[in-house]
Amino acid sequence: MKSFSRAAFFAAAALLVVGASFGARAEGAKLRSNFAPPWQGGANDDVDPAQRGLDFTEPDADNLADFHGSPQDPKLTLFFGGNYYFATAELVAAFEKLHPEYKGRIYWETIPPGLLVEQIKAGGAITVGNMTWTAKADVYFAGLKKINQYIGEGMLEAPALPYVTNTLTIMVPKDNPAHVTGLKDLGKPDVKLVMPNPAFEGIGRQIKASLAKAGGEDLVKAVYETKVADGATIMTHIHHRQSPLYLMQGRAQAGVTWQSEAIFQEKAGHPISHVDIPDDQNTTAIYAGAVVKGAPHPQAAKQWLDFIKSPESLAIFEKYGFKPYAGDTK
Repeated sequence: MKSFSRAAFFAAAALLVVGASFGARAEGAKLRSNFAPPWQGGANDDVDPAQRGLDFTEPDADNLADFHGSPQDPKLTLFFGGNYYFATAELVAAFEKLHPEYKGRIYWETIPPGLLVEQIKAGGAITVGNMTWTAKADVYFAGLKKINQYIGEGMLEAPALPYVTNTLTIMVPKDNPAHVTGLKDLGKPDVKLVMPNPAFEGIGRQIKASLAKAGGEDLVKAVYETKVADGATIMTHIHHRQSPLYLMQGRAQAGVTWQSEAIFQEKAGHPISHVDIPDDQNTTAIYAGAVVKGAPHPQAAKQWLDFIKSPESLAIFEKYGFKPYAGDTK
C-alpha cells in the first residue's frame, strides 16, 4: 500500500509538472503572440516559405526581426533606416516583380540609421547574440541631411535621392490612460514615456526640435533629462520596435514616433492610437538614399533607387501616411 501511495504521489506530481509546463507554454505563447513582436506572426513575413530553412525562432530568446532574407551571396543588400520596417517586405516584393532576376536574392536590415553607419564602418560585420555575419551594403537610406553629410564624408556616392516625407505624432495606448492631448503633457512628472535616443536615432533630434517649439528648452530638459534621470522616460534602442511594445505592455503611457508607425499599428489592429501634433509644432523628415561607396552590386543599387520613387513604391508608402517628396520642405 505504501509503495502504491508513493507511486501515486509521484504520478500525480508528474502530472502537475506536465500541466504546469503546458500552462507555462500556453502563457508564453500568449505573451509571444502579443509582444514578441506581434506584427511578426506571419502578417509581415518577408521570405518566401519555399526559401525558408529550419524555422528556429524563439521570440523570448532568439529573435532577429530587423534582419531579412539571406546574407549569403545576395545580389542586392539594402540598409534601411528602420522607420518603415513594416513596408519593406511589400517594397521588396514589388521590386522583385519588376526584376525577377533578384527574387530570393535580396538581403536587408531595418535597424536605426546611426547603427547602420557603424556597421558600414565595421566593414559590414554585425553581431546579434552569439551570431556574427557580414553584410556589405549596396544602398543606404536615412534622412536627407545625413545622406548629404555621408556623401561629403565619402561614405556614400552622389547623388542623394529623396523620395518621401513623414511627420511626427504622439503614440499612446488605445484608451490614452494618461489623457495626453499634446506635447506639453509629456513634461508632466506622472506621465510615463518611451522616447527614442537622440544619440543614434535621428528622430530623437527632430523630437527635441518639436518639443522646443511646444514648450521651449524647459520641456526638452524635462522629457530628455529630468524624467530620464528619475525613470519616468525610458530611452529606446530601436524606437519603432520598442515604443509600441512598451505601450502595449503598460510600461509607458506615451511616446513620440513617426505618424506612419502609429498608422501601421492601428491598421494591424493593435491597441494603439495617436495624438496629432499641430503643424506649427511638428517636424517633417525627408527620407533619402544613395549608393554606398564600393557597393558590391552598383547596378542593382541604381535599379533600386530608380524603383524607390516609382508609382509602385510610392503607393506602398502612401498607405502608411508617407507623402511623395515634391521639393524643399521647411
